[in-house]
Amino acid sequence: MPFVRIDASGADPGRLDALGRAVHQALTETLGIPPDDHFQVLTGHDGVNSALRYGGYLGVHRDEGIVYVSITLRAGRPAERKRALYRRIAELAHAHAGTEPRNMFVVLTENASADWSLGHGEAQYAPAPQVDPAPQERPPE
Repeated sequence: MPFVRIDASGADPGRLDALGRAVHQALTETLGIPPDDHFQVLTGHDGVNSALRYGGYLGVHRDEGIVYVSITLRAGRPAERKRALYRRIAELAHAHAGTEPRNMFVVLTENASADWSLGHGEAQYAPAPQVDPAPQERPPE
């Protein structure tokens, strides 16, 4: 049940859609996310009304094609699956949206099952325990 935010510099609706498809496809392929488990917020930044900042941290030289991907999901996936996800996102973003892999900045934030409500004000992954009816009074001795 990942929740995905994608922020892209200079992205028109077509590029945002392509980036969203790339990230969702990578999630389904590498983490086994169901195809209909698709919750994304896609935002383009024009550099005037909103902007993205970036640097060349750790020797990765980013430019105005920067894309930030923030994925919130339940904890428990091993590091090798996460690395496979990062690789696949970069590959598919390049194939679908023409984004250079060096410009794909991805962060995962993990949480617990009780941290999700998918609607109706309920915690579907962590339902409330069933409460027994009031205990019966004991007869006097």
